[in-house]
Amino acid sequence: MITRLDLFIHRMVSQRACLDHSIAQTTGMTQPVFELGLGNGRTYHHMKSHIVDRDVYVFERAVGAHPDSIPPEELTILGDVRETLPAATDRFPDGASLIHADLGGHNREKNDIFARFVSPLVEPLLAVGGLMVSSDRMYFENLVEQPLPQDAVEGRCFIYRRES
Repeated sequence: MITRLDLFIHRMVSQRACLDHSIAQTTGMTQPVFELGLGNGRTYHHMKSHIVDRDVYVFERAVGAHPDSIPPEELTILGDVRETLPAATDRFPDGASLIHADLGGHNREKNDIFARFVSPLVEPLLAVGGLMVSSDRMYFENLVEQPLPQDAVEGRCFIYRRES
């Protein structure tokens, strides 16, 4: 039997492996990075520690992260993603080189419904050659699911690429 602790560990290990892989794969791209959902700020802090050549913008309803993980105000886009993601297409016409989303909660059915809703809002924001890392399966028309890096656990994280 797989326990909730095992699931959590699989998610964290997979998230780190997929982020590290995607950061390396997008090195050299000039477009910014988007963190969708700050939460406690662990993944934002990790990305900021490993990405030195691009701005990391955070999309969040309200910032309540650990003090070490709060982004600068000018890199924080506050509001509901139903409004902030469509507005970002005008603000960032070249898109993002890397997008990370960990927007779901503990209910898989609700996560899937939300992933289906948010996928078409995220898809136009990813630059050609860019990668999208998500804790939930997403539903894209033009992004291609990628193989996971060696340390990632199947089904606990997903990577998508915009190829054209």
